[in-house]
Amino acid sequence: MPSTGHAMSTVDLDLSREAGKPPVLRTPRFDSFDRALDWLTEHQPELKDELHRSGSLLIRGLGVGDASDFGRVRDVLMPRRAGYKEKATPRTDFGEGVFSSTDLPAVQPIRLHNENSYTLDFPGTLLFGCVIAPEEGGATTVGDMREALRLLPPALRDRFAATGWLLVRNFSELAGLPWQKSFATEDPAVVEAYCRDNTIGFEWREDGALRTRQRRSAIVTHAVTGEKSWFNHFAFWNNRTLDTDVRDVLVETYGEDGLPFDTFVGDGTRLTQDEVETVNRIYDQVTLRETWQRGDVMLVDNVLCAHGRESYRGDRKILVAMGDPITLDACRPETAPSTTAFEG
Repeated sequence: MPSTGHAMSTVDLDLSREAGKPPVLRTPRFDSFDRALDWLTEHQPELKDELHRSGSLLIRGLGVGDASDFGRVRDVLMPRRAGYKEKATPRTDFGEGVFSSTDLPAVQPIRLHNENSYTLDFPGTLLFGCVIAPEEGGATTVGDMREALRLLPPALRDRFAATGWLLVRNFSELAGLPWQKSFATEDPAVVEAYCRDNTIGFEWREDGALRTRQRRSAIVTHAVTGEKSWFNHFAFWNNRTLDTDVRDVLVETYGEDGLPFDTFVGDGTRLTQDEVETVNRIYDQVTLRETWQRGDVMLVDNVLCAHGRESYRGDRKILVAMGDPITLDACRPETAPSTTAFEG
């Protein structure tokens, strides 16, 4: 059951908690958007405390109407901006570090994942904002990855703790993003320099396509709370989680080793179908969702909490901004970054 009037620090705020939903904070009524921003500024410490406690926080009542309003909220809540590197999905750029959350088709749900979990530095906090609420579905789902880690079977957890996870990407004009868009350059030498600087193995194919390989820690420690968290894209990009028909077409077209994305345990081995389904059931178990209303914003701690998207009908315009950049080293990874599979 929800409980309102929850005490946060020394200030009472209208915060509700309901099973299956992220915490929802309802703001007072404001006579101007400037006053709403003043209120956010005043209560920033309490909001940050709640974000560290719950991993996510939906704020309802600010009246965010467009990308400009959203950018002003971002400047209050996340004044330090984080870049979007090694791009993996199409987004619309609205300028000033504000993007569409994704431009993937409405029918395509997006599994829980931690933003840029495969890079050596990444946003510590994400901010989502609803400018147009979908007619049906379309929630930005969230899930506590501290709880997901606790729910992993010990044998699986130990394998990932010891070897990390391995991401293999094949960049193509026909599936996924071409390397020119992902790395924001037309120059192969720039890509190669970036890969060397960021511990990414790379090889150019005969047709000019690019394949990369990077091993990262699957488990990290939050720099503020000191809690361990399951932090990766393993399930999101694993080929066993693809729709069977989609996977069959991709494999027939590109071959088993040519998929746009694929993931492995850090030693290069695959999980069994049953083990992948175990991970996905855990994600289902921790998933929280709240129906978007126009003007809502939601803070997500990117290390403590993964996010995704439900499929939807009707128009939908959800904005995202990334902030509080943090390095992987600051999160005490269980395994060091590498360009190759782990060899014990």
